[in-house]
Amino acid sequence: MKARRVKGLDPDAPLADNLQRIVAVRLDELCSFVPKALDPRQVKALHDMRIAAKRLRYILEVAAEPCFGAYAVTAIKRAKDLQDLLGELHDCDVQLPRVRALHDELRAADALEARARAGDAPDLDPTLASGTPHSEAWRGLETLAIYLEARRGLLFERFLELWRERPIPIAPTSPEGNGYGSSAHVGSQPQVDG
Repeated sequence: MKARRVKGLDPDAPLADNLQRIVAVRLDELCSFVPKALDPRQVKALHDMRIAAKRLRYILEVAAEPCFGAYAVTAIKRAKDLQDLLGELHDCDVQLPRVRALHDELRAADALEARARAGDAPDLDPTLASGTPHSEAWRGLETLAIYLEARRGLLFERFLELWRERPIPIAPTSPEGNGYGSSAHVGSQPQVDG
């Protein structure tokens, strides 16, 4: 996912003014994945949202606290929590297809082994399918796939809760204003005060 360009930066302006522009663009970028990312099947949107949360977090960590005070501490924590949770979700999304592919590969190899054991028999004796070389491995992988699916479901529920209950506040309009301009909520687009 390519980062959005931040327009209107002025190298002669105060850091807080430029930082507010950057944060507003990064927050808008993050919020642009809603409502798509609220669908658990939208793996790419969830991954891209994680990247957007990372970009927002890093710009906040680099410069926000001296410019925005208490806002920065809250926003950094919330961006980090969101990034971490979406990262855990992404790990499940990456691992699950790999586990399933290996599971299928080992089961297929065991099916070939069971067939070879039958030789010229007119039918396959069910006992020939037991004790195949990979039977314990693919059964373990099946258990792992169940775990990853269940964990992903739980993490996605936590993501929805986090997004709905703990929005990332928008940067205040001035270095002196340590209150929140507004917050990024489900289905909303951020508004920069001023």
